[in-house]
Amino acid sequence: MTLNGRQPAESQGDRPRRHTLAIQVDNRPGVLARVTTLISGRGFNIDSLSVAETMDPEVSLITLIITGSPRIIAQIIKQLRKLVNVIKVQDLSELDYVERQLIMVRIRAEEEAARSEIMRLCEIFRAKVIDVSLRSFTLEITGGSDKIAAALGLLSGFGIEEQVSTGLTAMTRSACQKQGAKGA
Repeated sequence: MTLNGRQPAESQGDRPRRHTLAIQVDNRPGVLARVTTLISGRGFNIDSLSVAETMDPEVSLITLIITGSPRIIAQIIKQLRKLVNVIKVQDLSELDYVERQLIMVRIRAEEEAARSEIMRLCEIFRAKVIDVSLRSFTLEITGGSDKIAAALGLLSGFGIEEQVSTGLTAMTRSACQKQGAKGA
């Protein structure tokens, strides 16, 4: 099927994918609302959102995860750059970067065997037990999206009672990391 004699964007290799945007903004009231309104006003859902002050208290960093085609994301980036309080916008998906997310999850753990297995999984995923009751464990898990998904997949068999999460945050790797240095 063609539109105006052109192939649809997806058949042109412009398939939607996950993009991680790092947006530096003035730390002022209303800036976050303007950024999110711009994106939602174009019919896009924000998959993850994290905002925090940077080392400079006058500047905040918005880390935003959105799914869309590279062409559409490029248009959104251009529109974001036009906003008055936006200092810098980067699509980290095009760069070498690291990402982290924190999740807290309460797992049912009434039986001794379940408690032992959950503790073993905590060691594997470097999770921390932050609260304990006779019926459950509350865990803190920090890591990239794949690690979080793997941990939750295994823990779900015990019965997840509650789960909350921070938004994902990300930053580019240092220049020495890009040149092959180890340690990340």
